Amino acid sequence: MLIIGIAGGSGCGKTTVVKEIIRRLPKNSVTVIPQDAYYWDNGHLSPQEKKEINFDHPNSIEWSLLVKQLDMLRKGDAIEMPQYSYVECARSSNTTHVEPTQVIIVEGILIFTDKELLKRLDIKVFVDAESDERLMRIIRRDTVERGRDCMQVLDHYGRWVKPMHLQFIEPTKRYADIIVPQGGENKVAVQILASRIQMKLGSGE
Repeated sequence: MLIIGIAGGSGCGKTTVVKEIIRRLPKNSVTVIPQDAYYWDNGHLSPQEKKEINFDHPNSIEWSLLVKQLDMLRKGDAIEMPQYSYVECARSSNTTHVEPTQVIIVEGILIFTDKELLKRLDIKVFVDAESDERLMRIIRRDTVERGRDCMQVLDHYGRWVKPMHLQFIEPTKRYADIIVPQGGENKVAVQILASRIQMKLGSGE
């Protein structure tokens, strides 16, 4: 089994990179574990308290559960991955059944901030993109998927996303084995990365 970590700032194009890697690898050989599934359950909070949640801080993630379930997959055991709703700020009572596969991709903005998780990543990828490009993607995503209007997105970006990116995410770039500039639009870098993964799988490293 090969465990790949794909990090980078919010809106950098991580999802595009993940999809391109999956497209280039054998069918059903890849499982994606999103960091976002492991946010702490905050469904008990009031609507006002939910607005104060800082989703871009490492303490917002239940890392111990993510690491535990990743270890289970590496041992060949299936897991029940949490399901999280940004709109409700809560975990669902349902889970996602995940079977171990040849390649596990752990994807999220903060995954390089946890030392125990970092130890378990065989390949560490940082997807890089200009801040204005990331902001445009964040606006499109949050207005469509998270029920925010444009002003709410900009306020959230200035209050949480930008300062947390500078404090926690950008510094973790130094842990990356591979940096993909220009986000998910860098087809050459994605092709090289996919080829490297195929080589590792073929060699049994």
